[in-house]
Amino acid sequence: MRMRNRRVRAVLAVTGAAVLGLAGCDALGGGDSGTSGTGARKAKASQAPLWDTSPASMAAVGDSITRGFDACTVLQDCPEVSWATGASAEVNSLAVRLLGASKAATHSWNYAVTGARMADVAGQLTEAVAQKPQLVTVMAGANDACRESPAAMTPVADFRAEFEEALRTLRRSLPKAQVYVASVPNLKRLWSQGRTSALGRQIWKLGICPSMLGDADALDAAATARRDTVQRRVEDYNKVLKEVCAKDTRCRFDGGAVYDFRFGTDQLSHWDWFHPSKDGQARLAEIAYRKVTEQVT
Repeated sequence: MRMRNRRVRAVLAVTGAAVLGLAGCDALGGGDSGTSGTGARKAKASQAPLWDTSPASMAAVGDSITRGFDACTVLQDCPEVSWATGASAEVNSLAVRLLGASKAATHSWNYAVTGARMADVAGQLTEAVAQKPQLVTVMAGANDACRESPAAMTPVADFRAEFEEALRTLRRSLPKAQVYVASVPNLKRLWSQGRTSALGRQIWKLGICPSMLGDADALDAAATARRDTVQRRVEDYNKVLKEVCAKDTRCRFDGGAVYDFRFGTDQLSHWDWFHPSKDGQARLAEIAYRKVTEQVT
């Protein structure tokens, strides 16, 4: 009898140890490989990029560059050669590259306005959201620096607030729309290239970007300091675009690609030697397409 009781106690002890062992594995998270795998899959999914490299529609907002100003005729818009939405085969715009020529004609829209500043972008987006575009391109800021004098340039804090308000305007109606933000071009480089043209210098006297292009031939200390002031402001604007865009998971800044692009005389309008020519518009389209379709892991 005592021998049988000892065997029963031994069996119970082994069983209890096994149960405790299983409980210990569960407590450490190692007892259910299926649950662990599900958690890993969920974590991986939460880190997946939100960017769609092939949107089905797009809208463009911004200023004269996106309107193709001076690319076809002097002092006139030429939206058909716009880097963003133009139909011209010479340019092969972002819309055509993404959507194809036939679909781009019905599923891309250009709300940019020549002369627009960042303060105007929110209003342009108010119009654009009615089309429910899946991608919105933004190129603005050059006119904030291109004022009658450096003192009249948009303050950096105001520029930031205006860009933030523009994005809020978009997000109120289209929380999942993607945004491609182009950097402000290097205005000082445009001056250095365009000043080689006598015609360009005459056109500049009509009031194109006087803060940078005024007294184009002057190389004295005051003129140099003026241009450097404008250049620093452009760099500050690009910093704002980068920082604000980084806070939005569906926004891509071009990383300064437009600013860094070395516009030559072939890429400048031969009407004003400042705005992009058709060739320049094509280069902007190439940059945008590369950035929009870039795979980010």
